[in-house]
Amino acid sequence: MLNWILPEYIEDILPPDATRIETLRRAVLDLFRTYGYDLVIPPLIEHIESLRSGTGQDMDLRTFKLVDQMSGRLLGLRADITPQVARIDAQLLNRRGIARLCYAGSVLHTLPLGLTRTREPLQVGADIYGHAGIESDIEIQKLMLDALDRIGAKKIHLDLGHVGVFRNIVRMSGMDDALESELFQVLQAKDVPGIAGLSSQLDSRVREALCLLPELYGGMDVLPRARSALSAFPGVAQALSELEAVADELCVPDLSFDLAELRGYHYHSGMVFAVYAENCPNAVALGGRYDEVGRAFGRARPATGFSMDLRELASILPQAVQEDGILAPYSNDPVLQAKIAELRGAGERVVVDLPGHEASRGELCCSRMLALCDGQWRIVESD
Repeated sequence: MLNWILPEYIEDILPPDATRIETLRRAVLDLFRTYGYDLVIPPLIEHIESLRSGTGQDMDLRTFKLVDQMSGRLLGLRADITPQVARIDAQLLNRRGIARLCYAGSVLHTLPLGLTRTREPLQVGADIYGHAGIESDIEIQKLMLDALDRIGAKKIHLDLGHVGVFRNIVRMSGMDDALESELFQVLQAKDVPGIAGLSSQLDSRVREALCLLPELYGGMDVLPRARSALSAFPGVAQALSELEAVADELCVPDLSFDLAELRGYHYHSGMVFAVYAENCPNAVALGGRYDEVGRAFGRARPATGFSMDLRELASILPQAVQEDGILAPYSNDPVLQAKIAELRGAGERVVVDLPGHEASRGELCCSRMLALCDGQWRIVESD
């Protein structure tokens, strides 16, 4: 009896939820097309070296691994599609100008990212390659917000950060990689005493700046406070200017900044962002700039993009309603067959009532039926 039980945090998607998720996928990809994004479909499995490239240790730990019976090499089941798209841009397309690419597909995680998360997200996203300016960051975030609006996500909150703030402070301090990694961990927990302890031997300006970062969270007032407090770090001003430019352009009613947010620190190279929505404790969309990932594939290209999990998004939207159908009798009547074809061509769901299952017609979810009335097949209400 245990043979059919699925692994933990893995589940089937049944009707009507499967239909709703597929409808969301189509709506999002259709929107991407209108913005000029070309669809790519990377493979589910690759050599592990390719999946590891430029993504840091976190992605490696999240990736399922197995041995290829044909070559003996170690393979990985993708845990993120974005590095695959970066490989396609760098190695296969070889475009000199801007490439706008999008994708949709399942990924697999060794462990769930949260107690309520699946280990098999349906990841959909979009990326711009070849443009280093703030304009592409603005475009990708507008596209993300438009996609969330298109599928009906409510009460959107946009959170902006920039890994360049922390990196510029680290660069000026001259600290080693081990201390940088430790500071990164306590900074994510916003552990100010921990930050103070780890930075006690550093220059006082660096120590004060690091301890201040967890407090630089909130609305537009965060930016002038940061400019004043971090003026000793020249590179920080550019990062703050980029955040201000995006905030001014997007005009999102509910927007905040978090200068201690280093999500994907070893992966991203500039601005990072997250979107939250009503009824969901987790971010429903994540993204940022990752200019260095393509270097691992032999061609570094400026890049920015975002992704979201349609399975999680579907769970916070209104419950799906089973699609209503039209029940058609089983018959070889050519007129009936033509009528069925006409209705299906118009997008109607027409279910043929196969003989011998009259007692279970209720499972077919058809409130209407085709009936022969005055020599013509017409749609009538079911009994």
